Amino acid sequence: QVQLVESGGGLVQPGGSLRLSCAASGFPVSSSILRWYRQAPGKERELVATIGVSDSSTTYADSVKGRFTISRDNTKNTVYLQMNSLKPEDTAVYICHTRLFLTNYWGQGTQVTVSS
Repeated sequence: QVQLVESGGGLVQPGGSLRLSCAASGFPVSSSILRWYRQAPGKERELVATIGVSDSSTTYADSVKGRFTISRDNTKNTVYLQMNSLKPEDTAVYICHTRLFLTNYWGQGTQVTVSS
């Protein structure tokens, strides 16, 4: 059974950092494309970062480029999103995603709030 479980969200001041984790089960992250999305109230879901099968294959939304880093630990079967220099506009629910055999899988999300 494929599962994605996010953790690491919370309240942080502008300029601060957080590291989100997405623990996967039922499939190996080492051979899968994983994505982080975010959804803020009243806004459409936005693709934030993608990591391909090759660790050098990463892409980012322009809004987070240079501040966020997606990575993967195959031994823990976990994907991370390191978020630095956080801004109030980064406030959202962050959701992990993968697509396997034409089926989309989503985690439950973790709330990130950037506020002073």
